[in-house]
Amino acid sequence: MPLTASDICKIIFAIILPPLGVFLERGCNADFFINILLTILGYLPGIVHALYIICKY
Repeated sequence: MPLTASDICKIIFAIILPPLGVFLERGCNADFFINILLTILGYLPGIVHALYIICKY
């Protein structure tokens, strides 16, 4: 699946602020709150989860 320009923007947002990348991809649902929790517990797990969500959907 090729990456679009919006996906690249979401990936950049996911690296800077992981919950923002997830919010732009999925909205305000369970994935968003899981990502907030992972980002609080450690910045790197938040980034990994955000990139996973962006690439999966």
